[in-house]
Amino acid sequence: MRSLLYTIKQAFIQFGRNLNMAFISIFAITCMMLILSLFFILVINVNTAAETIKGDYDSIEIFLLDETTEEQANAIIDDMKDEDGVSDVYYKSKEEAMAEFKGRWGENGYLLDSLQDNPLPNSVVIMIDNLEKADDLANKAATFDGIEDVKYYKSTVDKLLKATHFIQVAAIIIMIFLIVVSVIVVSNTIKLTVFNRADEISIMKYVGATNWFIRGPFLVEGIIIGVISSGVSIGITAVVYQNLIDAIGAEVYSMLSMPVVPMPFLIYNFAWIFMALGISIGSCGSIISMRKFLDA
Repeated sequence: MRSLLYTIKQAFIQFGRNLNMAFISIFAITCMMLILSLFFILVINVNTAAETIKGDYDSIEIFLLDETTEEQANAIIDDMKDEDGVSDVYYKSKEEAMAEFKGRWGENGYLLDSLQDNPLPNSVVIMIDNLEKADDLANKAATFDGIEDVKYYKSTVDKLLKATHFIQVAAIIIMIFLIVVSVIVVSNTIKLTVFNRADEISIMKYVGATNWFIRGPFLVEGIIIGVISSGVSIGITAVVYQNLIDAIGAEVYSMLSMPVVPMPFLIYNFAWIFMALGISIGSCGSIISMRKFLDA
């Protein structure tokens, strides 16, 4: 316990003595974590949007002409429900379609009440459980009488999913690069402290101090730098993300049917990730900076 208290005390003393360099490290790591948070937010929201897009990929919607009778719609349902790859087929009236559309608009759904006539068509929705059969099912759906159009965006969804994958890979590469740079920044900061205490470290080794006893204060100092950087980054990210959502407006997201990850959920998870990341960066930077001096 006495050794632990000594380690923590020395870490704060070293931190105070090298306040300018510590501030530079905190500033640099905070900037890098803010960039990391930008890519985290991008990847998380892109993944959420991709999952929503897949909802369209999992279904085919057959829009019916106004003069199409209920018997014709039932015939389409009976014909399609036995097809391989179909999990469910159901009829959607124009009233149900309008209610669903209003739901996407959120609080602004009442604006659609001003429409004199419902412009949306009745439709038959085909749910797919085997995507390999989707093209065949869409082609067959287009052969029925009494239909106006077949909604199936396979090619568009494929392109969007490829773009999503590219964004994810690019973001991961950039994040790894930033983490490595952060470790180097902390390592150089701690290394300056080590140089200033080189004689003291030599004396401690001469009298029998273990490598970990000497390394402890520097390790804790690196962790302090990482934790402070993480806390500042989380706070700035929370403020910026919330202001961004408020500036764009939830109504826009609803109208575009574009989901956005809620700020409390995002920041709560960011807090754990960034704290773990900050501690890891500080620890790794300290250990790397001490290897030459302790021959470890």
